[in-house]
Amino acid sequence: MPGLSAWLQAARPLAAANVAVPLALGQVLGFAATGEFSWSLFGAVQLIGVFQQLFIVFANDVADVDADELHPRPSIVSGGSRVLQEGKLTLAALKRAAWIMLALALALALGLALVYSRVWLPVLVLAGAGLMWAYSFPPLRMSYRGHGELLQGLGVGVILPLVGFHAQAGSFAAMPWLGLLPCFLLGWAGNVLTSLPDYLADKRADKRSYPVRRDQFNARRHALELSALALAFGWLVVPGLPWWALAIVVGVPAVPLFFALRLMGTADAGNDAECLRFVLLGAAVGNLAMLAWMIAALLQYWLG
Repeated sequence: MPGLSAWLQAARPLAAANVAVPLALGQVLGFAATGEFSWSLFGAVQLIGVFQQLFIVFANDVADVDADELHPRPSIVSGGSRVLQEGKLTLAALKRAAWIMLALALALALGLALVYSRVWLPVLVLAGAGLMWAYSFPPLRMSYRGHGELLQGLGVGVILPLVGFHAQAGSFAAMPWLGLLPCFLLGWAGNVLTSLPDYLADKRADKRSYPVRRDQFNARRHALELSALALAFGWLVVPGLPWWALAIVVGVPAVPLFFALRLMGTADAGNDAECLRFVLLGAAVGNLAMLAWMIAALLQYWLG
């Protein structure tokens, strides 16, 4: 019988921010647009995010079992959770758990749709699951065929903020639609970043990830360029900010971007420590940007 530690390892808690932060951003934007806020809805939506994240990591471990087996030096951000490779969980158990997590996310979304009239929540949850399926599984399997980063950009940068916004606002009438563009760019950049440590295994598995298609240096450069572009267009997420607020919103996430830039020439997959540092710094850019947008939206609402 698998123990709790095996399931915790499979859950990859470090990846939870990829779902939790965009959901929270959407909820904050929904509150700032309407002035309506429910802690019950907030908690329920973030719980949907937990189920979605578990569905994603469990299903990805199943889909990538062969490629992860070829990884020469797995780490906390690469090579999957390793529970299958280490024999801690079976493929059947992980498949079953993935379906259960998706069912829980959908059931909770349906419950919110019935109780709070958030009719688009189940649709958005299914849309996110569909993107994940297209990313990892046949017939599309875009993570292997190439351009899976665009699907992650849509899932993380568009679907998740929409889920959060709709939950609090009840509709999309006040949604800052253009603000989804920088979120999409950050989701795209995040996929490129997390594929960097997997470069050697992806080449062996004939997985056409972004670094395999574009080479490692260009992948690092493009990830930083996408992140910088997202910061530059961050004003679309929270329109109408004064210049000093814009400077703070851009300046705070630009700090890890600067330090990542210094590693751009040396953070190859064979250089484990620097590659990991580059990935973590790049991820910090996206999370800090979304956090800054949340704070800016709240201040704009309270002071405006």
